[in-house]
Amino acid sequence: MGWSVWALMLVLLNLIFVPPALEYIIPLALVYSLSAAVAILLTSGLRLLYKLVWEKGFVVRFLATWFGAFGAALIWQPFQNYFALLPFGETIDLSAATGQDLFDNLFIFSYPLMLTWSALYFIIKYYQLFQLEKEKSLRSEALAHQAQLLMLRYQLNPHFLFNTLNAISTLVLEKATEQANEMLTKLSKFLRYSLDHSPLDRVTLAHELETSRLYLDIEKVRFAERMRLELDIDKKAEAALVPTMLLQPIIENSIKHGISKTEHGGTIRIAAKKVGKLLMIQITDDGPGIANVEIAEQQLALSNGVGISNIRNRLHTIYGEHYDLAFSNVKPSGLTVKVLIPYDTE
Repeated sequence: MGWSVWALMLVLLNLIFVPPALEYIIPLALVYSLSAAVAILLTSGLRLLYKLVWEKGFVVRFLATWFGAFGAALIWQPFQNYFALLPFGETIDLSAATGQDLFDNLFIFSYPLMLTWSALYFIIKYYQLFQLEKEKSLRSEALAHQAQLLMLRYQLNPHFLFNTLNAISTLVLEKATEQANEMLTKLSKFLRYSLDHSPLDRVTLAHELETSRLYLDIEKVRFAERMRLELDIDKKAEAALVPTMLLQPIIENSIKHGISKTEHGGTIRIAAKKVGKLLMIQITDDGPGIANVEIAEQQLALSNGVGISNIRNRLHTIYGEHYDLAFSNVKPSGLTVKVLIPYDTE
């Protein structure tokens, strides 16, 4: 294609700058086409040469380029000089031809053109390699992203399972078999949901709330009437996509640091609404709160190993810097965990 464009440009230049060439337009087009055909064969050979020396290092490639282009030009120039006379009914007598006849314009035209072709070859080649490396880098980044999310998910599940099995073990020791069986059934459904959804998945908030209810049902067996739940979910918020298992660690912390701290139990309130282009989720308990809100995440993370820090890591992995996870005490007592993420729907 490149050599065809080159031939066409030469024809057009002759028409523009050499008006008498109009009568020779067809012969000229034929001459340039023949020259382009020879150039295609020669540059195909150059391409093979450059492929052979590609792995040999810069110096070898540099020398191959200069001498290869010179060799191709040395072969090409006599053809061009011979073809150039044909439209005028003249030919070069090869038996009596001099170096001037055969190689005229070698260093003015053919050699620079072959060097230009070689430069374009390497530019395109390096561009293709750059794109390939970029694609590999993006693929590696995506795999690392997936691996990080998998790690965070696997970090979360054993922790929750350990706590729940401890509670079931306590019920068994107390011979509360019906409650233990109920907890096992709920746990089974909850873990099935966890296994059925990849950490890369996002689900609607409505679906995530259903899963959270399974978790709350498990905890309800432990706390009975001591634990109360209030929901205030906007209709638009229900359709918003959120990372799977987003709410459970926050609710777990509310239970552990709020409800379990008081004899009469407490209330967990989950609210969600669309705020501009963001989804805001708030989980509030009426427990004692946190003495130092500035280090709330560190306190909560140290108390259970993963929990809140796990959520922050997952949110950062999925949304980059476009999220917020904040803690604030509420009056007269309690703690609110607020999550802000981009609002998105299916």
